[in-house]
Amino acid sequence: MTVNQSKLDALVGRLFGDLSGGYGGVMASLGDKLGLYRAMAGAGPLSSQEVARRSGCSERYVREWLNSQVTGGYVDYYPSSQTYELTPEQAMVLAEDTSPVFLPHAWRVVASMWTDEPKTLEAFKTGKGVSWGEHDEQLFCGVAAFYRNSYRASLVQEWLPALTGVTTKLEKGAKVADVGCGHGYSTVLMAKAFPQSRFWGFDVHEGSIEAARQVAREAGVEDRVRFEVAKADTYATHGYDLICFFDCLHDMGRPVEATRHAARALAKDGTLMVVEPFARDRVEDNINPVGRLYYAASTTMCCAHAISENGTHVLGAQAGPRQLDAVLKSAGFGTVRHAAETPFNLIIEARR
Repeated sequence: MTVNQSKLDALVGRLFGDLSGGYGGVMASLGDKLGLYRAMAGAGPLSSQEVARRSGCSERYVREWLNSQVTGGYVDYYPSSQTYELTPEQAMVLAEDTSPVFLPHAWRVVASMWTDEPKTLEAFKTGKGVSWGEHDEQLFCGVAAFYRNSYRASLVQEWLPALTGVTTKLEKGAKVADVGCGHGYSTVLMAKAFPQSRFWGFDVHEGSIEAARQVAREAGVEDRVRFEVAKADTYATHGYDLICFFDCLHDMGRPVEATRHAARALAKDGTLMVVEPFARDRVEDNINPVGRLYYAASTTMCCAHAISENGTHVLGAQAGPRQLDAVLKSAGFGTVRHAAETPFNLIIEARR
């Protein structure tokens, strides 16, 4: 066997970069949980002693952590003064937890993947599934936090207006179901924006429903939001004007049954909105960092849950428009339209 040394060196370099990034993720999580990024945000250049004082942490640990941030490009360093600065751009990603590009919480998903590795190994060997509720607790919090800010930035301002006539209905007063609602951030965002409407959130994971109720209480929308433990094909049909599936349809083992139930649950002129991870139909068109992230998450979570349901489909997080459209048309939706897209999501509108 002849080895191409340049290809070998490039591959080793790529893997070493990934390994370095994995270490960097641990550092980013520490910086978030310890308040180190927040201590630096907007403060200009600071010494390690000043960052330690502002965050209430030990200076020697802080100094080493700061140097790891400099080498990762997360923090700027000024050799002449031996000071460190979190720029406004870096703060948006690392310190401002309401920013649409705030990312430290996403590392909790990675932590859950490592914790659950024995379950994944067993699943690979046996072909059995791993249901959502079997995963480590960090997964639920990490996924909720990861999607929360992107929904906050786009759902009310861009996605709902991209649907035909939906915003007008919501402003006047509509019935809305959020299927697979998780911690309920998407439901609560809509409830806050449209106080005349009423909202129901459904999820099979009881712990997430409990968290969603707390989110609603804290947001002050309990009067118009109700969260219930229910499957995607058994929740109560109230003649909804809008039914939403946020980043969850691909997780379901019976997506046709789930969307067929949605078709029955909609009012005559109701709308189904399906938000799914962005993907093209072909593997070769998904070779990018976002595709890599979604394929990896899909391996351990999305496909694993769908398999656990012993259903008809295992779509995965990179199902692509063709498969998603086929599911919706099989469920009886005569009109399927791609209303919007972002680097992370596809937004599909379906009507009977």
